[in-house]
Formats: sequence, structure tokens, C-alpha cells
Amino acid sequence: MSNIGVWEPAEPGVRRKILRAEGGMMMMEVHFEGGAEGYEHEHPHEQMSYCLQGAMEFTIDGVRTVVRQGEAIYIPSGARHGALALEPSALLDAFTPIREDLVRR
Repeated sequence: MSNIGVWEPAEPGVRRKILRAEGGMMMMEVHFEGGAEGYEHEHPHEQMSYCLQGAMEFTIDGVRTVVRQGEAIYIPSGARHGALALEPSALLDAFTPIREDLVRR
């Protein structure tokens, strides 16, 4: 069963919805309660995250960067990364190739 277009829990205070997953790309919306964390992890996919609202502190390979509404950040393939919501926030994430680990077909 597909989970595309369905809100699902991720980490505590974080929920996500895959918007599209076609060809070699995937787009996902992620909502964070204030103080919620996207735990540090890594994957072979390239990622761009656009802040739809709020403010997020990203840590990428140990370097911290704050991204606010209207700003975007690039996460290279294999980089160890995580994010902390400094306030209630929402991101639009794009991945290439598709995160098969997140998509149920």
C-alpha cells in the first residue's frame, strides 16, 4: 500500500507527507512542533530543504546553520545531518534519487 499523500509520524513532534515520488526525484512536506528534532542520520541521497514557515537549525557534518522561512539548504549525499525546530516549523524536502526507505509501494 502506498503512503504517498498520507500524513505519518516521524520522530516525536514531527510528521511528514510524501507529495510525489517519480522518476529519480521525491518531494515531501515535514511539520515540526517547536523544539522537535529530526534526529541525525545519513543517506546516499542528495537533499534540499526549503523552510515554508518557522526556523530550523540544521547540523550538517557538525556545522550548524539556521534556516528561516523562505530560505533553503543543501545536504550532500552521505552527509551526517539533523534538524531542530527553533519554533513551530514546516519544511519542503526534495530528494534525489527517491528515498525508497520512506516510500511504501
